[in-house]
Amino acid sequence: MNIYADFAEKLIPLIEGSDLLSGTDAEARAGLPMDRIVVEPPRDVSHGDLATNAAMVLAKGLGKNPRQIAEIISGLLSDHAAALKVQSVSIAGPGFINITLQPDVWQSVVAGILRSKAEFGRPDLGQGVKINVEYVSANPTGPMHVGHCRGAVFGDALATLLSFAGFDVTKEYYINDAGAQVDVLARSAFLRYREALGEDIGAIPEGLYPGNYLIPLAEQLKTDYGTSLCDMAEADWLPIVRAAAIAAMMQLIRADLEKLGVEHDVFFSEQSLTSQDDDRVAEMITDLEARDLIYQGTLPPPKGKLPDDWEDREQTLFRSTLYGDDVDRALLKSDGSYTYFASDIAYHFDKYKRGFNRMVDVLGADHQGYLKRMTAAVRAISDEKASLDIRFCQLVNLFRDGQPVKMSKRSGNLVSLADVVEEVGRDVTRFIMLYRKNDATLDFDFTKVLEQSKDNPVFYVQYAHARTHSTFNQAIEIFDEKITMDLEAVDLSLLDDPSELLLMRKLAEYPRIIEAAVISYEPHRIAFYLNDLASAFHGHWNKGKDLPQLRFIKDDNEKLTRARLALVLAVQIVLRSGLNLLGVDAREELR
Repeated sequence: MNIYADFAEKLIPLIEGSDLLSGTDAEARAGLPMDRIVVEPPRDVSHGDLATNAAMVLAKGLGKNPRQIAEIISGLLSDHAAALKVQSVSIAGPGFINITLQPDVWQSVVAGILRSKAEFGRPDLGQGVKINVEYVSANPTGPMHVGHCRGAVFGDALATLLSFAGFDVTKEYYINDAGAQVDVLARSAFLRYREALGEDIGAIPEGLYPGNYLIPLAEQLKTDYGTSLCDMAEADWLPIVRAAAIAAMMQLIRADLEKLGVEHDVFFSEQSLTSQDDDRVAEMITDLEARDLIYQGTLPPPKGKLPDDWEDREQTLFRSTLYGDDVDRALLKSDGSYTYFASDIAYHFDKYKRGFNRMVDVLGADHQGYLKRMTAAVRAISDEKASLDIRFCQLVNLFRDGQPVKMSKRSGNLVSLADVVEEVGRDVTRFIMLYRKNDATLDFDFTKVLEQSKDNPVFYVQYAHARTHSTFNQAIEIFDEKITMDLEAVDLSLLDDPSELLLMRKLAEYPRIIEAAVISYEPHRIAFYLNDLASAFHGHWNKGKDLPQLRFIKDDNEKLTRARLALVLAVQIVLRSGLNLLGVDAREELR
């Protein structure tokens, strides 16, 4: 029940069949941008219920003044007012058309919510299409920090949202367990192992991980191997310690994700791409070679300061510029091993072979350089049949009472994901991480996010949901439980106060918000909407303090109370639905 889309579907044929287009030849008609006509809530609620840009969109194609077109469309709307349930029409500015609908349109929204319940607002956009959402994918070198936290929450909410919209979603974690960083981890763990055996290791050398999270792993190595690892050459103990370290770190990461309420369907190991019996990187390169997308050549030096590892030599290159990249990319290092990029392509090739023509990668802000090269790679490996959408999560700045909280993974002075969740709770962490667009920097103040005020959005929204339950409890105390039964059958025409209509109009926006959030991959839109809905609900509640006739419960009027309880229930359903999509608990009471 998307009132705005439904109205647009009626408005466009009305325009197409009107005298407005008379005299316009078929070619000109076909060129009119009818798909750009939108119907949406006006920015100022005093302007009406709906606003459309139809006159502005059609002006150029018709060669007419937008205001003139707006006058004609307004006449059409007035002529069909009964069928469209239009109460009044006005024109604003250069040609925007504002429309006020009859109250029963908004009352029908409440009825629709009570019928649909948790299904209200669910768009059928996915239609069962498979989509892979890869998120977090933190290097398994230690516990997750607050930067990972934002990507975890965003990716998880996006996956839930896409699933709600009908996509067949697989939530995936890519374990980067084949790079040099895991050897550094293993050497760091081995140093702690020697410490566990009683050796004085002194200060942790530069370049190794100094965090205390390696101490339990070291103790386990001591239990499992005694002193035997010390008698081995590095080439022998390194794979043993590396495997144990990766397993221990992934256990830590899974525990951190569990605290945040994040679950993945698949944990994919980078090491598995190049096993002895199944080298999928080589398979990918062979596939690209067969299509003449691999060649031997040299690359120009990168702009700016040259990286220490840059080499001016002939290399095995992928023709990524054919697919929109800025430069062709190397697939093999000078020692013959694969580049990180080669492994990344092979990983996405594996996704494609698993049936994913649509892929989403959620990456940190420091991976901006991946955008063109990876989207080009996916286009190439799939012969243009698959698409990759990369979403970046910007940094999180931590504060306490306005003062910065510093973190550094290398130094061991780490503000971990677990630290954040344990201090403020899962709900607060998730909601605040989503209360800003993913590609904008987020300021997270430990003090402010726990305030019980309207300035704290997560409290404000959860408080609104708790208030709906409180309203029902009060109604049952005054009447009895029967007052809450069969609310779908109440007389909703009794809900005619401007404040009630305002609240109903806000409820009507939910399907539109969901659809926009799905199409744009922007779950923060739901968090913003929930705050707006909570504000409308609290605002109406507060009016009832000064105007008793507006209170939800009228102890002398059971019929009106039931109608208003239906409205409260509709608010409760939508708040709960939106909070569930964000992975936040819809609290029945706050303490």
